[in-house]
Amino acid sequence: MQEDLRPYWVKKLYLRLRHAWTEWRLRPRCASLGPWHSIMKPWYVHISGANIRIGRNFTAIGEPGNRVEIGVWGREAGQGRVSIGDCVLMSPGSRISASDEITVGDGTMFANGAYVTDSDWHTIRDRTARATTPTPVHIGRNVWLGDHATVLKGVTIGDNSVIAARAVVTRDVPANVVVAGNPARVVRELDPEDGFTTRMDLFADPAGVEAFFDAVDREVLAGNSLWRWLLSLVWPAVALRHHP
Repeated sequence: MQEDLRPYWVKKLYLRLRHAWTEWRLRPRCASLGPWHSIMKPWYVHISGANIRIGRNFTAIGEPGNRVEIGVWGREAGQGRVSIGDCVLMSPGSRISASDEITVGDGTMFANGAYVTDSDWHTIRDRTARATTPTPVHIGRNVWLGDHATVLKGVTIGDNSVIAARAVVTRDVPANVVVAGNPARVVRELDPEDGFTTRMDLFADPAGVEAFFDAVDREVLAGNSLWRWLLSLVWPAVALRHHP
């Protein structure tokens, strides 16, 4: 991992800018957005449509060419909804596309490119119209959607289950299992008695977590100079070669 050469105060200024952008551009697009959000590169996070509710400690990681997208395209204006619980993670390229209803439980994690939709968006015979019957998607708590996993219409996924990379989920998934393949099938059962450490545990004390990472930044970045950081932006090979 490339070393962060920013002075502490520069990183703090960047974090404030990131937070301000989220409040300015993304919060108005949500029916609600909980506190303690951490939206990295929020200019690469796209939220559109009505009735999008997101809980506390939401983390999204946008990247150029790999935007995080949350969208509702209801059947009529003001219809359709997305409800995202607390402490949910959406990695680069992950997407949620709702026609009628998608719910995501607390602590669920979307890996790179994971996709969830509750509609085919058109029928086989009529490519201009959606199916008339809603087929909502409900994802439980502490679910892990692997790299480029796809969850299709009408699916319910139980708590703690893992959707393997590239899996395509076309039917309900029980709690406490691992599914893989296309179509996804159960390949392993997880014993809930063994316990799970979740993102809900990580963010049980949001203020404490924020203070911890601030202290780490203060210590790790303390020796960085403004001039070496600026040099790294225009001539990184020289700045990195001479950095102790």
